[in-house]
Amino acid sequence: MTRIATFFRQDWMGLLLVVLAAIAVIAFLRPAFLSSFNIQVLLAALAINALVAMSQMIIIAIGQMNLSVGAIGGLAAISFAGAMEVWGLPVPLALALGLGIGLGAGLMNGWLVAKTGISAFIITLATLYIFNGITLGITRAQPFYGIPDSVKSFGNAVLWGPIPMLAVPALIIAIGMAVLLNRLRIGRHILAAGGNPPPAALGGVWVQRGVLWGHAISGLVAAIGGMMVVARLQIGQPTIGSDWLIASFAAPVIGGALLAGGHVSVMGTILGVAIIVIITQALVLFGIDPFAVQIVLGVLILWAVAIDRVRAWRVERRFAA
Repeated sequence: MTRIATFFRQDWMGLLLVVLAAIAVIAFLRPAFLSSFNIQVLLAALAINALVAMSQMIIIAIGQMNLSVGAIGGLAAISFAGAMEVWGLPVPLALALGLGIGLGAGLMNGWLVAKTGISAFIITLATLYIFNGITLGITRAQPFYGIPDSVKSFGNAVLWGPIPMLAVPALIIAIGMAVLLNRLRIGRHILAAGGNPPPAALGGVWVQRGVLWGHAISGLVAAIGGMMVVARLQIGQPTIGSDWLIASFAAPVIGGALLAGGHVSVMGTILGVAIIVIITQALVLFGIDPFAVQIVLGVLILWAVAIDRVRAWRVERRFAA
């Protein structure tokens, strides 16, 4: 009974109820929402966007923001696709190249932030243009079409029923992220560095290491997300990652992350992504104009920031008491 009570006291339980209620209402109004094909589409979008959100979530954990998440994912995706088409590299080597680029780009961000002390907002704004410039230089704004059949098959294959294969790496990363933040020392360093850096440093936490690890993990996860998009689209599109920023920011905050750092929730972030994906898909099913999607995402950002302020106020009151 104690475990059941603890489960229902989780921070993300309210979000889960919102997701279930939204599914029930939309399915009642549009039964096609729960068709096998639509569920597969939803889960594929959820898997990719969950990685995008988690790549930002780890940066929010250290009290920072990574504007270059999409640029890193796009560069890794183009490198992955281009290596297979232009150089004829086998899939495992192209995959390793994409992962290396994501990790290297993240380490570059982390090193610059840690060593210069300049805001991550400014550093990642600069590297966003650098990475985007490299992507355009590689592609000349033209897609890579030579994606191997094995990659295409993975992007559209199902594991069981309507569950896509794309959900597998997303689930593995989510579990790994939860273990990292809740069980491993480096995860505690990351959260402590975000929560209150000066006392954390006095307590033996190497704040710079937390910043470096956070950005490295962010780059790596963004790269995986970018390469999954290549598999899903079956093309190396140079615009991959260009629309990631809003969702990557909104989902973790909706899911319980504090913008000041020190507290994030993997499950909450995934549910935040689910809310965004469900709303976007519902607008399509109801035939609402595409511009409304952007309006809704903007409203979600304002909602996320409002939630963060209320949450921070409650924390301040708790400590004041």
